[in-house]
Order: sequence, then C-alpha cells, then structure tokens
Amino acid sequence: MPQLEQISTYAGQIFWLVVIFGILLIVMLKVALPRVQGILQERRERIDDDFARAAALRDEAEGVLRAYEKAQAEARAEARQVMREQQEKAAGEAAARHAALGERLAKEAAAAEARIATARREALAGIEAVAGEVAQAVTTRLIGVDVDVAEANEAAAAARQAGA
Repeated sequence: MPQLEQISTYAGQIFWLVVIFGILLIVMLKVALPRVQGILQERRERIDDDFARAAALRDEAEGVLRAYEKAQAEARAEARQVMREQQEKAAGEAAARHAALGERLAKEAAAAEARIATARREALAGIEAVAGEVAQAVTTRLIGVDVDVAEANEAAAAARQAGA
C-alpha cells in the first residue's frame, strides 16, 4: 500500500515539528512572554494609578463641594441678616416719617380748627349784625316803628338764646 510507505517521511516531519515547536516555545517563554507580561503589568499599574488619582480627585472635589456649600450657606445667612437689618432700618425710618407726618397733620388740623373757630365767630358776629338789621327792617315794615339798631341787635340775641 502506497499510503503506508510514507510513514518514514512522516517520522522526519514529526521530529522537525517537535524541534521547531520546542525552539518556538523556548523563544516565546524567554522573549515574547516576558515582554507581554511586562506590558500587561505596566498597564495594570497605570490603571491602578489612574484609579488612585481619580479617587484622590473625587475626594478633593467632594471637599471643594462641601466648602462651596458651606460658603453658600454662610452667604445666605449673611444675606438674611442684612435683609433683616435693612427691614428694621426701613421700619424705623417709616415709623419716624409716620410720626413726623402725624405731628404735621396734628398741627395742620389744630390750625384748621382755629381757622374754623375764627370763621365761625366771624360768621356768628356777621349773622347777629345781619339779624339785627333784618329785625330793624322787618319791624319798620310790619308795624311802621323805627327801632334803634342796638335794640334790634339785643332782640335778635335774645331770640337766638331762647332758640338755643
């Protein structure tokens, strides 16, 4: 059988296969594999360093955030205090203006009342004078008697007091 005659050629090929495989295995173990392991180790260290740096930056960012929030809370508290002081100041100023306005209005009201009282007295005096003149004219027309102005004023005053 011709297929079995080739066994002697296979033995040589298998021998050289094992020799070359052994040489390649030694080369891989001594040269290529250490380089790959070195590269993998370097990458692993770089990734670990990146994780450590990221954790440090995260902690720093959290610290900055806490400081920002604290500063913001302090600023809000200070703003509330300033607003409260300004409101109290404005309320005090408003109360002072209100008091000044009240005093001014009281003075104006008193002056107006005084003017009204003066006008009332003048009007009453004018009314009494006119009433005396009217009484004198009515008496002269109705009964034909001339009455003195003083007597007519006394009669008008007596009638006013009797009616009041």
